Amino acid sequence: MSSATPTTAPLLSWSRCDPEQRLAFRGGRYTRVNAWCGFFLAVASTVAFFAALMPFRGTYVARTFTERGPVPYAIALFFFWSLAILGLKLLKLRLQNKTLALMVVPDDPGFVLSPTTVETVTHRIHEAVDDPRNFVLFNRIGIALSNLRNLGRVADVDEILRSQADHDESVMETSYAMIQGFVWAIPVLGFIGTVQGLSASIGGFGTVLARTTEMAEIKGSLQEVTGGLAVAFETTLQGLVAALIVQLLLTALKKSEEDFLDACSEYCVRNIVGRLRLIPYETENEDQWRLDDAVGRR
Repeated sequence: MSSATPTTAPLLSWSRCDPEQRLAFRGGRYTRVNAWCGFFLAVASTVAFFAALMPFRGTYVARTFTERGPVPYAIALFFFWSLAILGLKLLKLRLQNKTLALMVVPDDPGFVLSPTTVETVTHRIHEAVDDPRNFVLFNRIGIALSNLRNLGRVADVDEILRSQADHDESVMETSYAMIQGFVWAIPVLGFIGTVQGLSASIGGFGTVLARTTEMAEIKGSLQEVTGGLAVAFETTLQGLVAALIVQLLLTALKKSEEDFLDACSEYCVRNIVGRLRLIPYETENEDQWRLDDAVGRR
């Protein structure tokens, strides 16, 4: 058995604790969300929402969602899809945050991280979690330790950790792409519903003008047009309110995820970089490496 293979059950199991895995979907890496899992939850939530409106179908609120054409249904679907993604990301972020409480470097103040002690830390990582590649913190540490073990250059570890931190931030940004698309699409759907309502109202008024010149009929038609305009703008209101809610929740969650990435960087500096020491061979040859690099650049 490899020294990196845990002999006991890990403290954190991604396969059992990831919310998407528990729903029988393939879990997205880190805090990424499986689009199909989010869509399934969105459809279920949309159906439940409109089913809950059925007993109140005579009220104003129910009519604004059920008697305004297909646009409110699309707005509700995108809204609940966004909420599903944000909810899953929140649960996945909480799972990732638990890794910050796990200490994978021995508490011994005399412990020095070097190519000869990498296996000790690697083994402790595999005792802590079942799959380090699915945890932001331990994947970052694992990449740095792998480089240290294979190349033996302690001086490169800090640079690798910084590079991986930049990569993790990029991954975090792209994980919000779908929700940001929904924040743009939801108000547009509201405007589309408004244009449809305006077209129907103005078209009906034009028909009345074409077939009569009686002022009473024209006045009655104008009342219908103004009433139709009020109805048309309801979809815009729905879209703007839904987009505002999603944007506020997105901003709060993104701030929490940025704080987590900062905490990961601090963890690496304190527990990995802070335990590094130049081994004698590297100290003696550091000037030679610099000379070789300078000669190579000429």
